[in-house]
Amino acid sequence: MEEDPELRELREKRMAEMQSQYGMNQGDAKKQEEAKREAEMQRNAILNQILDQDARSRLNTIAQVKPEKAKQVESMLIQMAQMGQLGGRVDESQLKSLLQKVSQATQKTTTVKFDRRRCAVDDSDDED
Repeated sequence: MEEDPELRELREKRMAEMQSQYGMNQGDAKKQEEAKREAEMQRNAILNQILDQDARSRLNTIAQVKPEKAKQVESMLIQMAQMGQLGGRVDESQLKSLLQKVSQATQKTTTVKFDRRRCAVDDSDDED
């Protein structure tokens, strides 16, 4: 059985479309990854400008334990720097106070509730 030339042509055309679409998706992913990497580099450059060495190392240590909290503090510091609220480089003590403020703002309170249910079968006080 010979393949119909029109059918073969349609298959080739569809295959070419799928390959080009797949190639574009890979290109988009690479562009997004590159943009993400570039934004991270800019973020680190800004933090290096506004934090002294001790504060930067403390923030890096926090980032290893609680990455979401470190990102929140980094964003807060960058925003403060852009608004001109920082008067020079932030040292470790200033970073500690900022971390305490963030911890107090995001602190979760836990409550323990005991629900004691008494059953007539288990009650030993009734027998006395």
